[in-house]
Amino acid sequence: MLIADLHIHSKYSLATSKDCEPETLDLWARRKGIGLVGTGDFTHPAWRAELREKLVPAEDGLFRLRPGAGIGDPAASGEAPRFVVTGEISTIYKKNGRTRKVHSLILLPGLEAAEELAHRLEAIGNIHSDGRPILGLDCRDLLEITLEACPEAIFIPAHIWTPHFSLLGAFSAFGSIGECFEDLTPHIHALETGLSSDPPMNWRLSALDGYHLISNSDAHSPAKLGREANLLDIEMGYEELRGALEEGRGLMGTLEFFPEEGKYHMDGHRACGRCMTPAETARAGGRCPVCGRKVTVGVLHRVEELADREEGYVRPGAPGFQSLVPLEEVIAASDGVAAAGVKARAKYERMLRSLGPEFTILRETPLEDIGAVAGPCVREGIRRLRAGEVERSPGFDGKYGKIGLISPGEREALNGQVSLFGEPPAKRRAAAKKAAPRSAPGRAAAQQAPEALLLNGEQRAAVTAEERAVAVTAGPGTGKTRTLVERILWLVKERGIRPGEITAVTFTNRAAEELRGRLEAALGKRAAKGVTVGTFHAVSLALLGEVRLLGEARALALAGETLRALDEKVPAAVLLREVSRRKNGLPPLEELDPALLDGYAGRLRESGLLDFDDLLLEALRQAETAKTPDKRFRHLLVDEFQDSNALQYRLIRAWNREGSGLFVIGDPDQAIYGFRGARTGCFERLGEDFPGLRRIRLVQNYRSTPEILRCALPVIDQNPGPARKLHSCRESGAPVRLITAPSELAEAVFVAKEIGRMVGGVDMLESDRQGPGRRERVWSFSEIAVLYRTHRQADLLEKCLRRDGIPCVVTGRDDFLSDPRVLEAVGFFSRMLGGELLPGEEKFAAHFLPGVRGEKPRILLGEWAERTGNTGSEAVERLLHTSVFHRDMVSLLNTLLLGAEGDVRRSAADYQAGAVSLMTLHGAKGLEFPAVFLCGARRGLIPLESQRRPADPEEERRLFYVGMTRAKDELVLLTSKEPSPFLDEIPKERLEAGTAGRPRPEAVQMSLF
Repeated sequence: MLIADLHIHSKYSLATSKDCEPETLDLWARRKGIGLVGTGDFTHPAWRAELREKLVPAEDGLFRLRPGAGIGDPAASGEAPRFVVTGEISTIYKKNGRTRKVHSLILLPGLEAAEELAHRLEAIGNIHSDGRPILGLDCRDLLEITLEACPEAIFIPAHIWTPHFSLLGAFSAFGSIGECFEDLTPHIHALETGLSSDPPMNWRLSALDGYHLISNSDAHSPAKLGREANLLDIEMGYEELRGALEEGRGLMGTLEFFPEEGKYHMDGHRACGRCMTPAETARAGGRCPVCGRKVTVGVLHRVEELADREEGYVRPGAPGFQSLVPLEEVIAASDGVAAAGVKARAKYERMLRSLGPEFTILRETPLEDIGAVAGPCVREGIRRLRAGEVERSPGFDGKYGKIGLISPGEREALNGQVSLFGEPPAKRRAAAKKAAPRSAPGRAAAQQAPEALLLNGEQRAAVTAEERAVAVTAGPGTGKTRTLVERILWLVKERGIRPGEITAVTFTNRAAEELRGRLEAALGKRAAKGVTVGTFHAVSLALLGEVRLLGEARALALAGETLRALDEKVPAAVLLREVSRRKNGLPPLEELDPALLDGYAGRLRESGLLDFDDLLLEALRQAETAKTPDKRFRHLLVDEFQDSNALQYRLIRAWNREGSGLFVIGDPDQAIYGFRGARTGCFERLGEDFPGLRRIRLVQNYRSTPEILRCALPVIDQNPGPARKLHSCRESGAPVRLITAPSELAEAVFVAKEIGRMVGGVDMLESDRQGPGRRERVWSFSEIAVLYRTHRQADLLEKCLRRDGIPCVVTGRDDFLSDPRVLEAVGFFSRMLGGELLPGEEKFAAHFLPGVRGEKPRILLGEWAERTGNTGSEAVERLLHTSVFHRDMVSLLNTLLLGAEGDVRRSAADYQAGAVSLMTLHGAKGLEFPAVFLCGARRGLIPLESQRRPADPEEERRLFYVGMTRAKDELVLLTSKEPSPFLDEIPKERLEAGTAGRPRPEAVQMSLF
C-alpha cells in the first residue's frame, strides 16, 4: 500500500528555511514510511532549478532523489520515496460581491509543464515572492490557465473548509463548487478535506458525493509530513496517480487527523479564550461573549450550515479512513512529556531505529514489540489510538486542539507494572458534541438588486438642457459618466437624434470603453455602434482613414538619427518632448538648436509617417477647410473638458462649428495637466465663444463618505473661486487617518502590513494573528490603491508589497516593449516572417526558419535569448511571459506591434487578475477605490519642489484633492515629521492621527536589498 502526501511547501514558502530541500524531504519520507511526496512550490524558478539538480526521473512523471544526494540517518529505512511536481496557489479576488480567498493544489506531470504554467502565471501577477504565490485571479480562471498549459494537470481545491482560505470556509466561502468554478466545474474531481474535518463530516453533504475526498498534511516543515495522507493501491506513475485522484481507481482511503485536533474545528475567539459550539455561536449572534467582536466560525459550524444529511450518515462505497496522531505527540501524550522536548525526541528516534517507519509503528507493529522498546504507556497509548479511545479537546480560531490518551493516574499505574490486560478498555472521555440546529437551506435569502438610481435635479437639468452649448461642472463622484451617458440616450430616445450624428470624446481609452459599454447595454449594439466614441486621437484616426502612425520605438530611432547627424548629446526623449510641445503651441522646457527640430521634422516627412500630434493637426486642418461640416459632430459631447489644451479646444470648435449641440462636462478643480498644456480657463473661454452658454453644477457626491469629503473640501477651498459645495450621499464611515512615518521605508512597510490587515490576512498565519484587531469588513486587492506624487516612490512600495506576497500592479511605468532587447527580438522575427532579413542575419536565422511559423513563441524567444545573451533581461522575461498565451509567432507579433503594454496584457491573457494598484496621483485621475493610501504627503513632495520648473501651488493642491477624492470608504494619508502644508488646511479634529513604527533594518535588508 502506497502512502502519499501530496501537499507540502518548499523552502520558498512560509518556513523560509532549507528544511524542505529534496534531500530533507526524502529523509523524512523514509522515516515516516511515505512513498510519494509533492515537491512544493513549482512556481519559483530557483526551486525548479534545485529540483532539476537534485531529482532524476523515475517512473513516468515521477522523480526520485539523485543517487548520492541523500542524508545519512540510521532511523531512515525503506525504499526511496518518489516525488511528483506540485505547488499551491493562493487566489484572493472579488466575486459575486464578496472577497474570496481560495487555495488550490496543482499536480503536474513534469518540470516542463511547470515551466509553461509558471510563465503563464507570471504574465498575470508576481509569483516569485517568498511564501505561497498569491494571485488576484478568479479561481475559475486559474483552473482554465492550468488546463491550457497542461491538460494532464490535476487541480484540487485545498483544505476546502478552512475558514479564511478555502472553497467552502466561512469567511471567503462559496455556496457550492459550481459557484466557484462555473463552466469548468466538471474538471474538478477531488477535494482536500483539511485537518479540521474528516470523511464522515463531508459525507453529510450530498453535493460532495461525486468527488473523491483526499487528505494531505499541508506541511510547512518535513517533520509534519504525513499528519494526513492518502492510501493508494496503484503502480508507480503519474497517470496511475491521476487515475486514483480523478477516477478513484486505487484510492483505498485516507489517514486523518482527529478533526477536533484541527485548529479551526470549533467556533471561537482565541484572544478571549472562548471555544464555542455552533449552537452557542448562533445564540450569541456570531459575537464573542467577552469582547463583542466577531468569532471565527469553524469547520463544524460551516458543515452544519451546508449539510443536508444527519450526523452519522455513511456514504455507501466510500473508501475507508483511519484517524491517527503523529508518533511524537503519541509519545508525549502517553508519557506526559513535551512533544518538542528531548525525552520525546529520544524515544521517537529509538522507536524508528528499532521498529521501522512511523506509519508502520502507528498502524501495524505488534503492541508487544512497541512495549518492549517504548514502555507500557506508549504501548497503551498506541492501542487506544488504534481503537479511537482518545480524549478530544477541540481546536478553534487558529489554536490546535489536543488529543488525550492516558491520564496521570493511569500513567502511574502503567509505570507501576499494573496489568491492564483483562480489564475493560478505558472509557472514551470525549465530551458528546451537541449538534447545532442546521441553518435553513440557502442561508439568508439574497437581497434583490436595488433599482437604478433616478437622476437628481442637477443631473436631470444637464441631461435635458436645450441650449446650443451646455457646460456641466461635475465634482468628484457626482455621476459625471452617468450624466454623459444619459445625455446621449436622451438625444437618441427623446429628441430623435440619429446615433450617427453624435460624437463623444473622452481623454482615455478606458473611459471610451466604459462609455461604449454603457451605450450598448442601453441602446443595443447596433444603435450604439452608430455613435462615435473615442479619444481625440482615435476619432481623428477614424476621420483620416488610411494613415501610417509613428510608434514610440520608431520615433526614438528617428530622433536618435537626427541627434547623431548633428553630433548632439541631448537624449532622444527630450527632443521628442520638445517637438511635441512646439506642435501644441506650448513654451519650451529646453532650449534646443532649431536645426534639431527641423531635422527631426524632415526625417518624419521622409518616412511618410504621422506622429500623434500630427494626427490632431491633420484632423484640425481637414475640419477647418472642409466645405461641409461632418454630420458626425452635429452633437458633440466632451468628457473631462478641463483637460483640453489649445489644440484640442480648436478641434472641438472646428468639429462642431455648425453643429446643433455642444455638451462639455468636467471639473476645474480636477485640472492637473498644466504641464501638458491643459488650461483651467477653458470653461471661461467657452463662455466667451458661446454667450448663451448654459452652466450647471453637480453637487451630490455618491462616491465618498462624509468623513472623506470633510477633509478634502477645506483643502480645495484654499484655491481661488467660490466655496465648493459637495454633499455626500453616503452614510458615515471610518475617519480619515493621518499616519506619521520616520522614513520612506517605514511608510512602505506600514502600507504593506496595513493592506494585509485590510484583506483579512494574506495567509493563514497572518489571519490567525488578526486576533482582537480583526476587521469587520475586508477588501479585495483590486479595491485598494496606493497613490504617490512621483514614480520614484513606487520602487520601495512595490518591494515591500511583494515581500509580503501582496499582488500589485505599478501603472504608468516605461513600457517593456520599448526596451532595446525586446525591440531587437520583435524586429528580428518580424523581418524573418516578412522575408526582409538584414545583411548578416541570414546565418543566424537559419536555425529558426524551420519552426518560426509552427513552434511555440516561448520556445523560439527562449532560444533567441540564449543565442544572443539576453537571458538575464527583465524585459525579455516579460516578453517570454506574454508569449505563452499565443499559439504561434504570427499571433504574438500582431499583438505586440499593434498594442501598448496594457493592450498586450489584455489581449494575451484576457484574465482579470485583482491586484493592489500603485499609481501616481496623475494616473489615478478618473478612478475610484474603496480604500486609498496617499503616500508622501510631506514638504518638498506635495507640493512637488523641482529645480526644473517651479511648482504651481494651485495645481498641486488640485492634484492632492484629486488623490483624496479617489477614496470611497477609507482614506489613509501618510506623512513625515515635515508634513505637507496642505495637511495644515485640514481641521485636526477631522483626522485620526497615528504613527508607523520603525522597521527592523536587519529583517528588511535581507528581503529587499
